[in-house]
Amino acid sequence: MPNFKILIVDDERLSRRRVRRLLSLEPDCDVAGECANGTEAVAAIAQSRPDIVFLDVQMPEMDGFEVARTMADARPVVIFTSAWDEYALRAFEVQAFDYLLKPFDGRRFRESLQRARHRVTCDRSGSRPQIGSPLPPAPRVSPDRIAVRNNGRVVFVKLTDIDWIEAADNYACLHCGSETHIVRETMNELETRLDPTQFLRIHRSSIVNLDRVRELQPWFRGDYRVILRDGTQLTLTKNHREKLESRLLLGV
Repeated sequence: MPNFKILIVDDERLSRRRVRRLLSLEPDCDVAGECANGTEAVAAIAQSRPDIVFLDVQMPEMDGFEVARTMADARPVVIFTSAWDEYALRAFEVQAFDYLLKPFDGRRFRESLQRARHRVTCDRSGSRPQIGSPLPPAPRVSPDRIAVRNNGRVVFVKLTDIDWIEAADNYACLHCGSETHIVRETMNELETRLDPTQFLRIHRSSIVNLDRVRELQPWFRGDYRVILRDGTQLTLTKNHREKLESRLLLGV
């Protein structure tokens, strides 16, 4: 079986270097080249016809989405890389295979690469539909953190640090212990991106981290009180009660 040809596309030299270093640990992977912008990437893909492309989202001249839309015929497996999690849904709209949120660790990188190699191997053997055939729905992305912009800075909040999320018009408040971070996103938008095995909507204005729930207490008119480990009390409406009880009592 021939090795896997991989193209690295990123306008940041340090990012390209890190991906190359991680690939150097994989004996069956050959780096076909590096590109610093979208225009270079389009030419390199046409010339070297790589099996897998690690493609940055934000780049000069052409961004990653524009590059992906130019691909035809022998389309490579595309793994998008970005420091911004809000581009994930757009990435899968252009048939991305995976979406790595920077700074990703070696384990996450290897998992994605292993799955990509398996896809390429299946393509080579003809054991899956070829390009042009209907494709299965893109997998759902559940990032492990959320980017919060604050006074020109970007703070990355780990999902495991979030106790609960509160609606505030078109914003959402991420309650993390003694800290609260505000993101410009609606609850519906956040809910679609969160891991449903970890977070659950219990009210139109609140989402709770299931690991933080300490107990449930009956309240008025079929509603319940959700008591978190730190003593925070939230309202559980009756239309969400069955789902929460099944998750906490039976597991997912």
